[in-house]
Amino acid sequence: MAMGVGSAADSFAGVTRRGMRFIVAAASSGTIIEWYDFYIFVTLGFILTPLFFKLTADPAVNFLAFLATYASGFAVRPFGAIVFGRIGDLIGRKYAFLLTVMIMGLGTAAIAFIPVYDQIGLLAPLLLMFLRCLQGLALGGEYGGAAIYVAEHAPDEKRGYWTSYIQTTATVGLFVSIAVILVTDYSVTASYGATAFAAWGWRIPFLLSIVLVAISVYIRWRLKETPLFSRLKASGKTSTRPLREALASRANWKLILLALFGATAGQAVVWYTGQFLALFYMQRILKVDLFTSNEIMFVALVLATPLFVVFGRLSDRIGRKKIMMAGCLLGALTYAPLYAGMTVFGNPLNVPVMVALVFTQVVWVTLVYGPIAAFLVEFFPARIRYTCLSLPYHLGNGEFGGFTPLIFFFVYGATGGNLYLALLWPIAVPLATFLIGMKYLPETKDTKIWEEVTPAPSVGAEPLRASRTGAAGGPMLK
Repeated sequence: MAMGVGSAADSFAGVTRRGMRFIVAAASSGTIIEWYDFYIFVTLGFILTPLFFKLTADPAVNFLAFLATYASGFAVRPFGAIVFGRIGDLIGRKYAFLLTVMIMGLGTAAIAFIPVYDQIGLLAPLLLMFLRCLQGLALGGEYGGAAIYVAEHAPDEKRGYWTSYIQTTATVGLFVSIAVILVTDYSVTASYGATAFAAWGWRIPFLLSIVLVAISVYIRWRLKETPLFSRLKASGKTSTRPLREALASRANWKLILLALFGATAGQAVVWYTGQFLALFYMQRILKVDLFTSNEIMFVALVLATPLFVVFGRLSDRIGRKKIMMAGCLLGALTYAPLYAGMTVFGNPLNVPVMVALVFTQVVWVTLVYGPIAAFLVEFFPARIRYTCLSLPYHLGNGEFGGFTPLIFFFVYGATGGNLYLALLWPIAVPLATFLIGMKYLPETKDTKIWEEVTPAPSVGAEPLRASRTGAAGGPMLK
């Protein structure tokens, strides 16, 4: 195939459709496992709270303490983005996400061995928080590496499609964690009695992480570095100081903040409202039991997950921005009636209607999340892409999205159970992102990421920098 400026497909031969499928599968497998590890903590919150959080006699306060521990993993994700982003831009994409999956796996498996509050007192939740932060650091480096790895192999005209498979991994990781819990709960209860799962069976899903991580490390070790990064390194164009180059530039900070407030903040709140807040709301407010609430989430996730790929592929045709902004707006406009509906149909519980209400929220998730990996890859230059992409993604998902359940339940409790005041955060953030994104966010689908590492056009052609701005590059702000 002839070499040409601007297309990954034209810039290297050999990555066939079959090759892309292997690349996506290899990158996705590890990412699914990392999401499984990260989310198994959340889906077992119903069990972990009474075991590890006996700080007061008030169950609501203890649950808030659990949510704060849950949120600590999100709070440190931007630090993981900086640490592993630097490694990814300096040494390579492959080695950064090999390291993250090993750290995540060890941190998750270690949770299975922590004694509970009745055995070691306050040390139990403190150890849990430490390991949760370790998970967050690892996840801070994982997502950016996997998304970039796939994007830097994919043809420009199909980047949204191929990266959308990476976007399914968070939701797949969530419903794998739910499936493992449901199967383990059923098996342990059937064999050892109704109290066995809460007593010790909950440790099994954490221990499973050891096996899953070993498989992932084996698969990822076989991967090669991305052709784009390899060419960047061979031509001496990699950054020797990616942190300084990414974070000391006012132009880069402008791009990072625009990506945060114009895309990832709203995306994150929509994601965590539609999946975690919905689950917690069923369990804590509607008092739906552990098995049934997870069963409802599982069915909704299975039905909605293919839409990540649908909207990723659609973004290759009509653009990333329109689809992401539509998801933010729909979320902001419908959360109040959706959660009011959950309240009505949760007592008595109407399972089919509850599945439909949760499914609708997950559809909004697929809109905002399906195209965003392709958008972020196209938004930042290759030499500092890992660092720049990871930071706004994990600031958005770590701080704005990850704290959504904690903020909701704090306001809900402080206002005496006022649902609509508690929903102000899940409504206001996506709405703000919609307004900022529609006004300032550029459309990136026609960005040619290989232009940075291909030979310059012939004399008289338009300069490469014409489509970039700032010292380190990036799309023009419109």
